[in-house]
Amino acid sequence: MAIEIKAPTFPESVADGTVATWHKKPGDAVKRDDLIVDIETDKVVLEVLATADGVLGAIVKNEGDTVLSDEVLGSIEEGGAAAAAPAAAAAPAAAQAAAPAAEGEDDPVAAPAARKLAEENGINIASVAGTGKGGRVTKEDVVAAVAAKKAAPAAAPAKAAAPAAAAPVFAAGDRIEKRVPMTRVRATVAKRLVEAQSNMAMLTTFNEVDMTEVMALRSKYKDLFEKSHNGVRLGFMSFFVKAATEALKRFPAVNASIDGADIVYHGYADVGVAVSSDRGLVVPVLRNAELMSLAEIEGGIAAFGKKARDGKLSMDEMTGGTFTITNGGTFGSMMSTPIVNPPQAAILGMHNILQRPMAINGQVVIRPMMYLALSYDHRLIDGKEAVTFLVTIKNLLEDPARLLLDI
Repeated sequence: MAIEIKAPTFPESVADGTVATWHKKPGDAVKRDDLIVDIETDKVVLEVLATADGVLGAIVKNEGDTVLSDEVLGSIEEGGAAAAAPAAAAAPAAAQAAAPAAEGEDDPVAAPAARKLAEENGINIASVAGTGKGGRVTKEDVVAAVAAKKAAPAAAPAKAAAPAAAAPVFAAGDRIEKRVPMTRVRATVAKRLVEAQSNMAMLTTFNEVDMTEVMALRSKYKDLFEKSHNGVRLGFMSFFVKAATEALKRFPAVNASIDGADIVYHGYADVGVAVSSDRGLVVPVLRNAELMSLAEIEGGIAAFGKKARDGKLSMDEMTGGTFTITNGGTFGSMMSTPIVNPPQAAILGMHNILQRPMAINGQVVIRPMMYLALSYDHRLIDGKEAVTFLVTIKNLLEDPARLLLDI
């Protein structure tokens, strides 16, 4: 009986998707919950799993094809795997029958305990090097092979996380060109950025922040913080998120959005944190960040980073957001003008921290300084509000005790 393989049900914000990768070929045996095909949408990559055991039948939608919600992608011939299994098992059986008998031994290839252990762990006994008498495979040999098999998949995620269309590498002197299609994520980011600049009165204001106090606080407590919060590391981003949410309370227009002729003010701070992945820039959202502790923020960001690298971010984690923070300093950026993510009204850009000479109380001292940039929609936010908002973040970071005292 043929069982249809269907695309996932897309949310209202996603019109369609693209078949990114088929992980099985027609005729391949599949088991229930095996990964069959990846569907790339404008925001995330969705995995389609097998709903039954069988053999992959005809593929209706090939890689690169556009698919709609719940559209048929292919089929599984249920029960086909059962017929394929004996054929797959025939080779080891034939190898066992053909193996020459050794003198005085019941099993010339492997000890019974070794063979049983190999079968339980899916190890081809013929691939195991025997260290016993006459090359006999012992149980210890199989145990070593099982350990090696478990260690090998550790390198697999890097391949799975590779971009759908990786940039080609050319040798020196090459005069060739290679054309590859944009991923849907990259194409959507490009479209939205152009729309933002075309439809928004966008302006950027700059300031600089002395990171001395934050760095001293982090240096003093980072080990105790990590030990107290189950391995969560204390970074700089949590301080910026806390400072931003406090500033958003004082300047609600920066946390608002425009909907037609209306201004929508949000009584919560859902902060998007820009994360670079192999498929392009993604912005997962920390919900109610104003209620989160430093440890909760750092833990959430770390989890988002891992999911982004593995392509496991869900649609819900990517949707919404009332304000965004992006950290170009991770890659060494000194200054930039980040582009607002509509319908949000503003975005904060962090940059590299460098030791620079500063005039403090009439003295020239060396301080770790960072440039901050706030891009905002001038239709909604006045220049005074934007500048004061950024100064508030600066003051909170230069005296972190204010974050605890709410002053």
